[in-house]
This record gives sequence, C-alpha cells and structure tokens, in this order.
Amino acid sequence: MNNDTNLPELADWLHLTWSDEQYKQFERFESWLISEAAEAGGIGPREYQRIRDRHTADSLAFVKIMNPTGRTVVDVGSGVGLPAIPIAIALPHVSVTILDRSERRTRLAARACRVLGLENVEIVMAPAETVTATYDAVTFRASLKLQSATAIFQQLAKSGGEGLFALSRRNEPNESLVGPEGTTFSVELVDSEVLDSPAWILRMKRTTA
Repeated sequence: MNNDTNLPELADWLHLTWSDEQYKQFERFESWLISEAAEAGGIGPREYQRIRDRHTADSLAFVKIMNPTGRTVVDVGSGVGLPAIPIAIALPHVSVTILDRSERRTRLAARACRVLGLENVEIVMAPAETVTATYDAVTFRASLKLQSATAIFQQLAKSGGEGLFALSRRNEPNESLVGPEGTTFSVELVDSEVLDSPAWILRMKRTTA
C-alpha cells in the first residue's frame, strides 16, 4: 500500500461495503496501536509510519482470500489482535476468536476490543494445544513455524475448514510445500493492488474429519 491508499480503497479491494462506524473503528484501532500497543511492546517502535500497510492491510489480506461462507475464525498467537481485530471489523457477521497464551497480550487485545466496541470477538488465553473448540478458519500471522501451525490447524479446524498461514511479503516461496495426510496445501498470491508488495499466504484445507 502506498501512502495515499485509504480505507475506502481497502473496502473496494475486498468487495465489501463498510459503515461509517467500521471506518471509525479502523481509524481508532490504528491510533490505539500507536498510543498503547507500541508502548506496551505489542508492535515495533519503527512501525508508526507503516501502520496501515504493515498491520491493517496486511491483516486484511487474509480476508481477501478467506472462504466467504465461514462464520467462525480463530487467530492463533494473535498477540494484540493482529490480524484478528481488522478481520472482526471488516466482517462483523463473523465470530472471531483471539487465541494467545500470554496474559499481557490478551489483556491488551481485550482493551482494544473495549475501545472499539467490538461485539463479535471472543478472547481466549490458553495454549492452542489445549483448545477443544473447532472453527471454519484458522489464521496464523508470524506466530508459529509451519510444522507447528499445521498441527494446530488440524486440531482446531472443522472438517472442510481452512487454515491461512502468512508465508511472505517479500519473496515468492520457492520450495514445494506438501501437506500431511488429511490436509492439502496451496500457496495463494494476494496481489499488490493496495499492498506495497505482494503477499503469499498458504491455504490449508481439511480433507478428512
């Protein structure tokens, strides 16, 4: 995303129509990332000038390729709510779970949800391995290595569910990625129409119950 990209352009990119309140929620979240999350170590101090691309648009890249029929999403290792909170703002009809083992990070995420007035977000503080609920979609953004993420995906995804694992915003992955038994892998390219560089996301699909 270049410096001129605005929130309506992101909505158009996703083929979504957002209310004035949703636009305000995005703006408040970006301000909160700078004013509170950064001070608490939730984002890097050098990212102030890159909030929209590095965090908002990058998080919405998951929405770009997410199965639109899904109604439940869990974001594993969500930290201060990335990409979970932008997903929840963009898709208010979807129930989004923020899953993180850290009390400090989940308290920060809960604070953000209160500031934004989000009603479609649940926050769970627990190791992912202990969660028994299942979801239509499982997202991973810089939280786990692929092997660990795949195992968590197989545990948390419903039959027919999908996992979305952020691979790269720099270089196209050149290795052949093959999923384990019961799971298929495919690499999805998210165009750079509103991103400052392309994004590659690995889609995992459950093929067995």
